[in-house]
Amino acid sequence: MTTPERPTILLVSETRCGFLLDEFGRYARDYDLRTAASVAEAERIAKEVSGAGGQVALFVTESTLPDASVLEAFGRWRAVVPTARRLVAAHWERFRIDAAALRGGLAKGKFDAYLLMPRGARDEEFHTAITETLSDWGSTVASPEVDVVRIVSPYVDSLVLALRDFLDRMGLPNRTYAPEDPVGAEVVAGLEDPAYPLVVAFDRAPVTVRSVHDLAISVYGQPADIDVETVVDLAVVGGGPAGLATAVYGASEGLSTVVLEAEAIGGQAGTSSMIRNYLGFPRGISGMRLAQRARSQAIRFGTRFFTGWPVTGLDPGRDGAPHVLHTDGGDLRARAVVVASGVTYRKLRVEPLEALTGSGVFYGAAMTAAREMADQDVFVVGGGNSAGQAAVHLSRFATSVTILVRRAGLAETMSDYLVREIEFNPRIVVEPASEVVDGGGEGRLEWLGIHRITTGEIERRSAGGLFLLLGAEPRCDWLPDMIERDQEGYLCTGSETSRASWLDGVPPPGLATTVPGVFAVGDIRAGSMKRVASASGEGAGVVPLVHAWLAERD
Repeated sequence: MTTPERPTILLVSETRCGFLLDEFGRYARDYDLRTAASVAEAERIAKEVSGAGGQVALFVTESTLPDASVLEAFGRWRAVVPTARRLVAAHWERFRIDAAALRGGLAKGKFDAYLLMPRGARDEEFHTAITETLSDWGSTVASPEVDVVRIVSPYVDSLVLALRDFLDRMGLPNRTYAPEDPVGAEVVAGLEDPAYPLVVAFDRAPVTVRSVHDLAISVYGQPADIDVETVVDLAVVGGGPAGLATAVYGASEGLSTVVLEAEAIGGQAGTSSMIRNYLGFPRGISGMRLAQRARSQAIRFGTRFFTGWPVTGLDPGRDGAPHVLHTDGGDLRARAVVVASGVTYRKLRVEPLEALTGSGVFYGAAMTAAREMADQDVFVVGGGNSAGQAAVHLSRFATSVTILVRRAGLAETMSDYLVREIEFNPRIVVEPASEVVDGGGEGRLEWLGIHRITTGEIERRSAGGLFLLLGAEPRCDWLPDMIERDQEGYLCTGSETSRASWLDGVPPPGLATTVPGVFAVGDIRAGSMKRVASASGEGAGVVPLVHAWLAERD
Protein backbone atom coordinates (compact mmCIF):
# COMPACT_ATOMS: atom_id res chain seq x y z
CA MET A 1 0.00 0.00 0.00
CA THR A 2 1.45 3.38 -1.01
CA THR A 3 1.53 6.30 1.39
CA PRO A 4 -1.60 8.47 0.92
CA GLU A 5 -0.65 11.95 -0.26
CA ARG A 6 -3.78 13.43 1.30
CA PRO A 7 -5.14 12.99 4.84
CA THR A 8 -7.94 10.47 5.09
CA ILE A 9 -11.57 11.09 6.03
CA LEU A 10 -13.11 7.77 7.02
CA LEU A 11 -16.90 7.50 6.62
CA VAL A 12 -18.50 4.65 8.57
CA SER A 13 -22.05 3.36 8.01
CA GLU A 14 -23.59 -0.05 7.55
CA THR A 15 -26.04 1.05 4.84
CA ARG A 16 -25.39 4.70 3.90
CA CYS A 17 -21.75 4.83 2.82
CA GLY A 18 -22.76 5.88 -0.69
CA PHE A 19 -24.84 8.74 0.63
CA LEU A 20 -22.07 9.95 2.90
CA LEU A 21 -19.47 9.62 0.14
CA ASP A 22 -21.63 11.77 -2.13
CA GLU A 23 -22.21 14.32 0.64
CA PHE A 24 -18.48 14.57 1.33
CA GLY A 25 -17.61 14.88 -2.35
CA ARG A 26 -16.73 18.54 -1.90
CA TYR A 27 -13.67 17.44 0.15
CA ALA A 28 -12.35 14.96 -2.41
CA ARG A 29 -9.74 17.31 -3.82
CA ASP A 30 -7.93 17.77 -0.49
CA TYR A 31 -8.73 14.55 1.37
CA ASP A 32 -8.64 10.83 0.67
CA LEU A 33 -12.24 9.69 1.22
CA ARG A 34 -12.64 6.11 2.48
CA THR A 35 -15.73 4.17 3.54
CA ALA A 36 -16.28 1.30 5.96
CA ALA A 37 -19.43 -0.67 6.80
CA SER A 38 -18.40 -1.70 10.32
CA VAL A 39 -16.24 -0.77 13.28
CA ALA A 40 -13.77 -3.55 12.51
CA GLU A 41 -13.41 -2.53 8.87
CA ALA A 42 -12.81 1.12 9.85
CA GLU A 43 -10.23 -0.03 12.39
CA ARG A 44 -8.44 -2.08 9.74
CA ILE A 45 -8.39 0.82 7.25
CA ALA A 46 -7.08 3.22 9.91
CA LYS A 47 -4.24 0.79 10.72
CA GLU A 48 -3.40 0.47 7.02
CA VAL A 49 -3.31 4.25 6.51
CA SER A 50 -1.19 4.79 9.63
CA GLY A 51 1.09 1.89 8.80
CA ALA A 52 1.78 3.38 5.39
CA GLY A 53 2.77 6.70 6.92
CA GLY A 54 -0.51 8.44 6.22
CA GLN A 55 -2.83 10.35 8.52
CA VAL A 56 -6.48 9.90 9.37
CA ALA A 57 -7.87 13.37 9.95
CA LEU A 58 -11.49 12.54 10.70
CA PHE A 59 -13.83 9.67 11.52
CA VAL A 60 -17.48 10.30 10.62
CA THR A 61 -19.90 7.62 11.73
CA GLU A 62 -23.59 6.98 12.04
CA SER A 63 -25.00 6.75 15.55
CA THR A 64 -25.62 2.99 15.31
CA LEU A 65 -23.14 0.43 13.95
CA PRO A 66 -23.52 -3.32 13.34
CA ASP A 67 -20.68 -4.76 15.40
CA ALA A 68 -20.16 -2.39 18.37
CA SER A 69 -21.56 0.69 20.04
CA VAL A 70 -20.40 4.05 18.76
CA LEU A 71 -18.60 4.86 22.01
CA GLU A 72 -16.72 1.56 21.90
CA ALA A 73 -15.89 2.26 18.26
CA PHE A 74 -14.40 5.64 19.11
CA GLY A 75 -12.28 4.05 21.82
CA ARG A 76 -10.90 1.47 19.39
CA TRP A 77 -10.26 4.00 16.64
CA ARG A 78 -8.67 6.43 19.08
CA ALA A 79 -6.21 3.73 20.14
CA VAL A 80 -5.10 3.46 16.49
CA VAL A 81 -5.12 7.18 15.59
CA PRO A 82 -5.23 9.37 18.72
CA THR A 83 -4.84 12.59 16.72
CA ALA A 84 -7.92 12.06 14.53
CA ARG A 85 -11.11 14.00 15.21
CA ARG A 86 -14.32 12.02 15.71
CA LEU A 87 -17.88 13.02 14.71
CA VAL A 88 -21.30 11.37 14.79
CA ALA A 89 -23.56 12.14 11.83
CA ALA A 90 -26.85 10.64 13.01
CA HIS A 91 -29.56 9.79 10.49
CA TRP A 92 -32.67 11.89 11.04
CA GLU A 93 -34.60 8.73 12.00
CA ARG A 94 -32.17 8.09 14.87
CA PHE A 95 -31.02 11.60 15.84
CA ARG A 96 -33.34 12.09 18.83
CA ILE A 97 -33.43 8.42 19.82
CA ASP A 98 -29.65 8.05 20.16
CA ALA A 99 -28.87 11.55 21.47
CA ALA A 100 -29.50 10.80 25.13
CA ALA A 101 -27.24 7.73 25.17
CA LEU A 102 -24.38 9.56 23.43
CA ARG A 103 -24.57 12.94 25.14
CA GLY A 104 -22.53 11.76 28.13
CA GLY A 105 -19.73 10.57 25.86
CA LEU A 106 -19.64 13.98 24.18
CA ALA A 107 -19.24 15.68 27.57
CA LYS A 108 -16.33 13.38 28.42
CA GLY A 109 -14.52 14.11 25.16
CA LYS A 110 -15.05 10.68 23.63
CA PHE A 111 -15.98 12.43 20.38
CA ASP A 112 -16.08 15.99 19.10
CA ALA A 113 -19.58 16.67 17.78
CA TYR A 114 -23.05 15.14 17.40
CA LEU A 115 -24.55 16.26 14.09
CA LEU A 116 -27.72 15.64 12.11
CA MET A 117 -26.96 13.96 8.79
CA PRO A 118 -27.72 16.32 5.86
CA ARG A 119 -31.22 15.99 4.43
CA GLY A 120 -30.48 17.75 1.18
CA ALA A 121 -27.96 19.72 -0.88
CA ARG A 122 -25.97 22.60 0.55
CA ASP A 123 -26.48 21.84 4.23
CA GLU A 124 -23.93 24.48 5.17
CA GLU A 125 -24.62 24.22 8.90
CA PHE A 126 -23.44 20.60 8.77
CA HIS A 127 -20.42 21.44 6.63
CA THR A 128 -19.48 24.39 8.83
CA ALA A 129 -19.06 21.88 11.66
CA ILE A 130 -17.02 19.61 9.38
CA THR A 131 -14.70 22.36 8.14
CA GLU A 132 -14.19 23.79 11.64
CA THR A 133 -13.23 20.34 12.89
CA LEU A 134 -10.85 19.77 9.98
CA SER A 135 -9.39 23.24 10.53
CA ASP A 136 -8.74 22.40 14.18
CA TRP A 137 -7.04 19.16 13.15
CA GLY A 138 -4.99 20.92 10.50
CA SER A 139 -3.73 23.63 12.85
CA THR A 140 -2.69 21.26 15.64
CA VAL A 141 -1.64 18.03 13.90
CA ALA A 142 -0.86 18.37 10.21
CA SER A 143 2.06 20.22 8.70
CA PRO A 144 0.87 23.28 6.75
CA GLU A 145 0.50 22.82 3.00
CA VAL A 146 1.42 26.46 2.38
CA ASP A 147 3.86 28.41 4.54
CA VAL A 148 4.01 32.19 4.82
CA VAL A 149 7.06 32.03 7.11
CA ARG A 150 10.04 29.73 6.55
CA ILE A 151 12.66 28.96 9.17
CA VAL A 152 15.97 27.59 7.93
CA SER A 153 18.15 25.90 10.52
CA PRO A 154 20.39 22.80 10.64
CA TYR A 155 18.97 21.97 14.10
CA VAL A 156 15.72 22.31 16.03
CA ASP A 157 16.74 23.86 19.35
CA SER A 158 14.86 25.83 22.00
CA LEU A 159 15.00 29.03 19.92
CA VAL A 160 13.55 27.36 16.81
CA LEU A 161 10.76 25.83 18.91
CA ALA A 162 10.05 29.25 20.43
CA LEU A 163 9.89 30.83 16.97
CA ARG A 164 7.52 28.13 15.74
CA ASP A 165 5.34 28.47 18.83
CA PHE A 166 5.07 32.23 18.34
CA LEU A 167 4.12 31.82 14.67
CA ASP A 168 1.56 29.11 15.45
CA ARG A 169 -0.05 31.30 18.11
CA MET A 170 -0.18 34.20 15.64
CA GLY A 171 -1.92 31.97 13.10
CA LEU A 172 0.94 32.17 10.59
CA PRO A 173 1.57 28.86 8.75
CA ASN A 174 5.25 28.00 8.96
CA ARG A 175 7.76 25.25 8.28
CA THR A 176 11.31 24.54 9.28
CA TYR A 177 13.82 23.52 6.61
CA ALA A 178 17.37 22.23 6.83
CA PRO A 179 19.95 24.20 4.79
CA GLU A 180 20.49 21.20 2.49
CA ASP A 181 16.76 20.85 1.77
CA PRO A 182 15.89 22.31 -1.68
CA VAL A 183 13.78 25.06 -0.10
CA GLY A 184 16.44 25.78 2.53
CA ALA A 185 19.20 25.76 -0.09
CA GLU A 186 17.27 28.35 -2.13
CA VAL A 187 17.08 30.63 0.91
CA VAL A 188 20.78 30.22 1.74
CA ALA A 189 21.95 30.67 -1.86
CA GLY A 190 24.06 33.80 -2.26
CA LEU A 191 24.56 34.34 1.46
CA GLU A 192 28.13 34.32 2.70
CA ASP A 193 28.61 32.48 5.98
CA PRO A 194 24.90 32.52 6.95
CA ALA A 195 23.99 32.55 10.66
CA TYR A 196 21.08 30.42 11.81
CA PRO A 197 18.20 30.40 12.26
CA LEU A 198 17.29 32.30 9.12
CA VAL A 199 13.71 33.48 8.69
CA VAL A 200 11.92 34.39 5.48
CA ALA A 201 8.55 36.06 6.11
CA PHE A 202 6.12 36.91 3.32
CA ASP A 203 8.82 36.44 0.65
CA ARG A 204 11.00 39.20 2.11
CA ALA A 205 14.77 38.92 2.26
CA PRO A 206 16.04 36.32 4.76
CA VAL A 207 17.09 37.66 8.17
CA THR A 208 18.92 36.06 11.06
CA VAL A 209 16.90 36.18 14.28
CA ARG A 210 18.21 35.74 17.81
CA SER A 211 14.89 35.91 19.65
CA VAL A 212 11.12 35.89 19.25
CA HIS A 213 11.41 39.65 19.64
CA ASP A 214 13.51 39.82 16.44
CA LEU A 215 10.97 37.67 14.61
CA ALA A 216 8.08 39.87 15.71
CA ILE A 217 9.84 42.97 14.41
CA SER A 218 10.55 41.34 11.04
CA VAL A 219 6.89 40.39 10.64
CA TYR A 220 4.94 43.20 12.31
CA GLY A 221 7.21 46.20 12.75
CA GLN A 222 7.65 48.05 16.05
CA PRO A 223 6.06 50.85 18.06
CA ALA A 224 8.60 53.34 16.75
CA ASP A 225 6.72 53.14 13.44
CA ILE A 226 3.90 55.17 15.04
CA ASP A 227 3.94 58.83 14.10
CA VAL A 228 5.58 60.53 17.09
CA GLU A 229 3.19 63.50 16.73
CA THR A 230 0.15 61.29 17.19
CA VAL A 231 -1.56 60.96 20.56
CA VAL A 232 -3.95 58.01 20.46
CA ASP A 233 -7.16 57.91 22.46
CA LEU A 234 -6.54 54.46 23.91
CA ALA A 235 -3.43 52.35 24.39
CA VAL A 236 -4.00 48.73 25.44
CA VAL A 237 -1.06 46.90 27.00
CA GLY A 238 -1.54 43.19 26.41
CA GLY A 239 -3.22 41.19 23.66
CA GLY A 240 -4.99 38.47 25.64
CA PRO A 241 -8.79 38.12 25.79
CA ALA A 242 -9.18 41.21 28.02
CA GLY A 243 -6.98 43.40 25.83
CA LEU A 244 -8.54 42.14 22.61
CA ALA A 245 -12.06 42.82 23.88
CA THR A 246 -10.98 46.32 24.93
CA ALA A 247 -9.59 46.91 21.45
CA VAL A 248 -12.73 45.65 19.68
CA TYR A 249 -15.14 47.73 21.74
CA GLY A 250 -12.88 50.78 21.94
CA ALA A 251 -12.17 50.97 18.21
CA SER A 252 -15.75 50.12 17.25
CA GLU A 253 -16.92 53.12 19.31
CA GLY A 254 -14.62 55.56 17.58
CA LEU A 255 -11.53 55.61 19.77
CA SER A 256 -8.15 55.58 18.03
CA THR A 257 -6.73 52.41 19.55
CA VAL A 258 -3.30 50.77 19.66
CA VAL A 259 -2.47 47.39 21.22
CA LEU A 260 1.07 46.63 22.45
CA GLU A 261 1.73 42.91 23.04
CA ALA A 262 5.01 41.60 24.39
CA GLU A 263 4.66 38.11 22.92
CA ALA A 264 1.94 36.55 20.78
CA ILE A 265 -1.63 37.72 20.50
CA GLY A 266 -3.89 35.67 22.77
CA GLY A 267 -1.82 35.63 25.95
CA GLN A 268 -1.95 32.45 27.99
CA ALA A 269 -5.39 31.67 26.57
CA GLY A 270 -3.81 31.64 23.11
CA THR A 271 -1.83 28.53 24.02
CA SER A 272 -4.96 26.48 24.83
CA SER A 273 -5.50 23.73 22.27
CA MET A 274 -9.25 23.70 22.90
CA ILE A 275 -11.55 25.86 25.03
CA ARG A 276 -14.87 24.06 25.30
CA ASN A 277 -16.76 26.23 27.78
CA TYR A 278 -16.60 29.60 26.01
CA LEU A 279 -20.06 30.94 25.20
CA GLY A 280 -21.15 30.51 21.60
CA PHE A 281 -18.73 27.76 20.53
CA PRO A 282 -20.52 24.46 21.22
CA ARG A 283 -17.79 22.41 19.56
CA GLY A 284 -15.08 24.41 21.30
CA ILE A 285 -12.44 26.68 19.84
CA SER A 286 -8.68 26.80 20.19
CA GLY A 287 -7.22 29.77 22.02
CA MET A 288 -5.22 30.70 18.93
CA ARG A 289 -8.32 30.85 16.72
CA LEU A 290 -10.31 32.80 19.28
CA ALA A 291 -7.48 35.31 19.59
CA GLN A 292 -6.94 35.67 15.85
CA ARG A 293 -10.65 36.18 15.20
CA ALA A 294 -10.73 38.89 17.86
CA ARG A 295 -7.59 40.48 16.40
CA SER A 296 -9.13 40.54 12.92
CA GLN A 297 -12.30 42.03 14.36
CA ALA A 298 -10.34 44.77 16.11
CA ILE A 299 -8.31 45.53 12.96
CA ARG A 300 -11.56 45.83 11.00
CA PHE A 301 -12.54 48.71 13.30
CA GLY A 302 -9.15 50.39 12.95
CA THR A 303 -7.03 49.05 15.82
CA ARG A 304 -3.28 48.97 15.21
CA PHE A 305 -1.27 46.10 16.71
CA PHE A 306 2.43 46.07 17.57
CA THR A 307 3.73 42.70 18.67
CA GLY A 308 6.97 41.67 20.30
CA TRP A 309 7.77 44.85 22.23
CA PRO A 310 7.34 44.62 26.02
CA VAL A 311 6.29 47.86 27.63
CA THR A 312 9.12 48.86 29.96
CA GLY A 313 7.59 51.86 31.69
CA LEU A 314 4.64 54.24 32.06
CA ASP A 315 4.86 57.95 32.76
CA PRO A 316 1.40 59.10 33.89
CA GLY A 317 0.17 62.29 32.25
CA ARG A 318 -0.27 65.35 34.41
CA ASP A 319 -2.26 68.55 33.91
CA GLY A 320 -3.90 67.31 30.73
CA ALA A 321 -0.75 65.81 29.19
CA PRO A 322 -1.02 62.31 27.70
CA HIS A 323 0.34 59.20 29.34
CA VAL A 324 3.61 57.96 27.83
CA LEU A 325 4.35 54.25 27.38
CA HIS A 326 7.99 53.30 26.90
CA THR A 327 9.34 50.38 24.89
CA ASP A 328 12.82 49.60 23.60
CA GLY A 329 11.46 50.35 20.14
CA GLY A 330 10.00 53.74 20.87
CA ASP A 331 7.42 55.58 22.94
CA LEU A 332 3.66 55.77 22.55
CA ARG A 333 1.50 58.61 23.87
CA ALA A 334 -2.11 57.95 24.81
CA ARG A 335 -4.93 59.86 26.50
CA ALA A 336 -6.06 56.67 28.29
CA VAL A 337 -4.28 53.40 29.06
CA VAL A 338 -5.83 49.99 29.76
CA VAL A 339 -3.43 47.53 31.39
CA ALA A 340 -4.30 43.99 30.28
CA SER A 341 -0.82 42.48 30.49
CA GLY A 342 -2.03 39.36 32.28
CA VAL A 343 0.08 37.01 34.32
CA THR A 344 3.04 34.74 33.80
CA TYR A 345 3.51 31.16 34.95
CA ARG A 346 5.41 30.75 38.21
CA LYS A 347 8.90 29.35 37.89
CA LEU A 348 9.62 25.85 39.16
CA ARG A 349 12.97 27.03 40.53
CA VAL A 350 14.68 23.66 40.20
CA GLU A 351 17.98 24.74 38.66
CA PRO A 352 18.82 21.57 36.64
CA LEU A 353 15.40 21.82 34.98
CA GLU A 354 15.50 25.58 34.45
CA ALA A 355 18.68 24.96 32.44
CA LEU A 356 16.69 22.65 30.12
CA THR A 357 13.91 25.14 29.37
CA GLY A 358 13.08 24.75 25.69
CA SER A 359 14.86 21.38 25.55
CA GLY A 360 12.13 19.17 26.91
CA VAL A 361 11.05 21.58 29.66
CA PHE A 362 8.36 24.13 28.76
CA TYR A 363 6.41 26.79 30.59
CA GLY A 364 2.83 26.85 29.39
CA ALA A 365 1.05 24.57 26.96
CA ALA A 366 3.65 24.96 24.16
CA MET A 367 1.36 23.55 21.48
CA THR A 368 4.17 23.46 18.94
CA ALA A 369 6.28 21.28 21.22
CA ALA A 370 3.42 18.77 21.51
CA ARG A 371 4.23 17.42 18.05
CA GLU A 372 7.76 16.72 19.25
CA MET A 373 6.43 14.49 22.07
CA ALA A 374 5.53 11.47 19.91
CA ASP A 375 6.41 8.19 21.65
CA GLN A 376 7.49 10.07 24.80
CA ASP A 377 6.35 9.90 28.42
CA VAL A 378 5.25 13.41 29.28
CA PHE A 379 4.52 15.16 32.58
CA VAL A 380 2.25 18.15 33.18
CA VAL A 381 2.53 20.09 36.45
CA GLY A 382 -0.54 22.09 37.42
CA GLY A 383 -4.16 21.63 38.40
CA GLY A 384 -5.96 24.43 36.54
CA ASN A 385 -7.86 24.42 33.27
CA SER A 386 -4.76 25.31 31.27
CA ALA A 387 -2.98 22.23 32.62
CA GLY A 388 -5.97 20.02 31.83
CA GLN A 389 -6.27 21.33 28.28
CA ALA A 390 -2.53 20.84 27.77
CA ALA A 391 -2.72 17.25 29.02
CA VAL A 392 -5.61 16.37 26.70
CA HIS A 393 -3.78 17.85 23.72
CA LEU A 394 -0.48 16.16 24.58
CA SER A 395 -2.25 12.79 24.88
CA ARG A 396 -2.81 12.86 21.13
CA PHE A 397 0.94 12.57 20.58
CA ALA A 398 2.68 11.24 23.69
CA THR A 399 2.71 7.63 24.81
CA SER A 400 1.56 8.72 28.26
CA VAL A 401 0.72 11.94 30.06
CA THR A 402 1.04 12.22 33.84
CA ILE A 403 -0.52 15.19 35.64
CA LEU A 404 1.27 16.03 38.89
CA VAL A 405 -0.59 18.10 41.50
CA ARG A 406 0.17 18.93 45.11
CA ARG A 407 -3.51 18.69 46.08
CA ALA A 408 -5.51 15.51 46.61
CA GLY A 409 -7.02 15.76 43.10
CA LEU A 410 -8.22 18.07 40.32
CA ALA A 411 -11.82 18.77 41.34
CA GLU A 412 -11.04 21.86 43.43
CA THR A 413 -9.19 23.75 40.71
CA MET A 414 -10.33 22.39 37.33
CA SER A 415 -13.65 22.63 35.48
CA ASP A 416 -15.79 19.53 35.76
CA TYR A 417 -15.95 18.93 32.01
CA LEU A 418 -12.15 18.71 31.87
CA VAL A 419 -11.93 16.46 34.93
CA ARG A 420 -14.34 14.02 33.28
CA GLU A 421 -12.49 14.13 29.97
CA ILE A 422 -9.21 13.37 31.75
CA GLU A 423 -10.77 10.51 33.72
CA PHE A 424 -11.94 8.92 30.48
CA ASN A 425 -8.66 9.34 28.60
CA PRO A 426 -6.61 6.12 28.93
CA ARG A 427 -3.33 7.92 28.15
CA ILE A 428 -3.65 10.39 31.05
CA VAL A 429 -2.90 9.54 34.67
CA VAL A 430 -3.30 11.94 37.62
CA GLU A 431 -0.80 11.58 40.47
CA PRO A 432 -1.90 13.70 43.47
CA ALA A 433 0.25 14.88 46.37
CA SER A 434 3.29 15.00 44.07
CA GLU A 435 5.80 17.64 43.02
CA VAL A 436 8.89 17.84 40.82
CA VAL A 437 12.08 18.46 42.80
CA ASP A 438 14.83 17.31 40.45
CA GLY A 439 15.59 16.28 36.89
CA GLY A 440 18.18 16.30 34.15
CA GLY A 441 19.53 14.86 30.95
CA GLU A 442 22.34 15.18 28.41
CA GLY A 443 21.37 18.30 26.49
CA ARG A 444 17.64 17.72 26.92
CA LEU A 445 15.25 16.34 29.50
CA GLU A 446 15.59 12.60 30.20
CA TRP A 447 14.41 12.08 33.79
CA LEU A 448 12.56 13.68 36.70
CA GLY A 449 12.79 13.38 40.47
CA ILE A 450 9.25 13.37 41.91
CA HIS A 451 8.61 13.96 45.60
CA ARG A 452 5.62 12.09 47.06
CA ILE A 453 4.34 14.51 49.69
CA THR A 454 2.42 11.97 51.80
CA THR A 455 5.34 9.51 52.11
CA GLY A 456 8.34 11.79 51.70
CA GLU A 457 9.84 9.48 49.06
CA ILE A 458 11.56 10.78 45.92
CA GLU A 459 10.94 8.66 42.84
CA ARG A 460 13.04 8.86 39.67
CA ARG A 461 11.03 8.63 36.42
CA SER A 462 12.00 8.68 32.75
CA ALA A 463 10.56 11.72 31.00
CA GLY A 464 10.66 13.10 27.48
CA GLY A 465 8.76 16.30 28.26
CA LEU A 466 7.79 18.48 31.21
CA PHE A 467 5.09 21.14 30.82
CA LEU A 468 4.84 23.57 33.72
CA LEU A 469 1.56 25.39 34.37
CA LEU A 470 2.15 26.30 37.97
CA GLY A 471 -0.19 29.19 38.63
CA ALA A 472 0.15 32.87 38.06
CA GLU A 473 2.33 35.84 38.91
CA PRO A 474 1.29 39.36 37.84
CA ARG A 475 3.19 41.20 35.12
CA CYS A 476 3.29 44.77 36.42
CA ASP A 477 6.84 45.52 37.49
CA TRP A 478 6.98 48.13 34.72
CA LEU A 479 4.24 50.26 36.29
CA PRO A 480 4.95 53.20 38.62
CA ASP A 481 4.49 52.74 42.36
CA MET A 482 1.62 55.23 42.46
CA ILE A 483 -0.58 52.51 40.88
CA GLU A 484 -1.70 50.53 43.90
CA ARG A 485 -1.19 46.76 44.14
CA ASP A 486 -2.49 44.15 46.58
CA GLN A 487 -0.21 41.93 48.67
CA GLU A 488 0.35 39.53 45.76
CA GLY A 489 1.20 42.28 43.29
CA TYR A 490 -2.11 42.47 41.39
CA LEU A 491 -3.49 45.90 40.43
CA CYS A 492 -6.20 47.30 42.67
CA THR A 493 -9.20 48.95 41.00
CA GLY A 494 -12.41 50.62 42.10
CA SER A 495 -13.49 49.91 45.66
CA GLU A 496 -10.57 47.48 46.05
CA THR A 497 -8.21 50.46 46.30
CA SER A 498 -7.27 51.84 49.72
CA ARG A 499 -9.50 54.55 51.17
CA ALA A 500 -6.52 56.85 51.42
CA SER A 501 -6.48 57.08 47.61
CA TRP A 502 -10.17 57.92 47.25
CA LEU A 503 -11.19 61.41 46.16
CA ASP A 504 -13.64 63.05 48.58
CA GLY A 505 -14.44 59.62 50.02
CA VAL A 506 -15.43 58.23 46.60
CA PRO A 507 -13.47 55.28 45.11
CA PRO A 508 -12.34 55.23 41.48
CA PRO A 509 -14.76 53.70 38.94
CA GLY A 510 -14.91 49.91 38.99
CA LEU A 511 -11.98 49.13 36.65
CA ALA A 512 -9.97 52.32 37.22
CA THR A 513 -6.66 52.26 39.07
CA THR A 514 -5.33 54.86 41.49
CA VAL A 515 -3.90 56.85 38.56
CA PRO A 516 -6.61 58.75 36.65
CA GLY A 517 -6.90 57.58 33.06
CA VAL A 518 -5.19 54.24 33.72
CA PHE A 519 -7.44 51.17 33.93
CA ALA A 520 -6.82 47.47 34.57
CA VAL A 521 -8.72 44.45 33.20
CA GLY A 522 -8.31 40.69 33.10
CA ASP A 523 -5.95 38.51 35.09
CA ILE A 524 -3.70 41.41 36.13
CA ARG A 525 -6.54 42.95 38.15
CA ALA A 526 -6.95 42.04 41.83
CA GLY A 527 -10.09 40.00 42.35
CA SER A 528 -10.52 38.90 38.73
CA MET A 529 -11.95 35.45 38.00
CA LYS A 530 -9.04 34.22 35.84
CA ARG A 531 -11.37 32.96 33.10
CA VAL A 532 -11.45 33.84 29.39
CA ALA A 533 -15.12 34.88 29.46
CA SER A 534 -14.75 37.18 32.48
CA ALA A 535 -11.61 38.76 31.00
CA SER A 536 -13.48 39.47 27.76
CA GLY A 537 -16.35 40.95 29.75
CA GLU A 538 -14.02 43.29 31.64
CA GLY A 539 -12.44 44.36 28.36
CA ALA A 540 -15.84 45.31 27.02
CA GLY A 541 -16.91 46.91 30.31
CA VAL A 542 -13.90 49.19 30.62
CA VAL A 543 -14.63 51.08 27.39
CA PRO A 544 -17.56 53.12 28.79
CA LEU A 545 -15.28 54.12 31.67
CA VAL A 546 -12.63 55.24 29.17
CA HIS A 547 -15.25 57.25 27.26
CA ALA A 548 -16.37 58.92 30.49
CA TRP A 549 -12.77 59.75 31.40
CA LEU A 550 -12.05 61.25 27.98
CA ALA A 551 -15.32 63.22 28.00
CA GLU A 552 -14.42 64.62 31.43
CA ARG A 553 -11.05 65.78 30.14
CA ASP A 554 -12.55 67.25 26.98
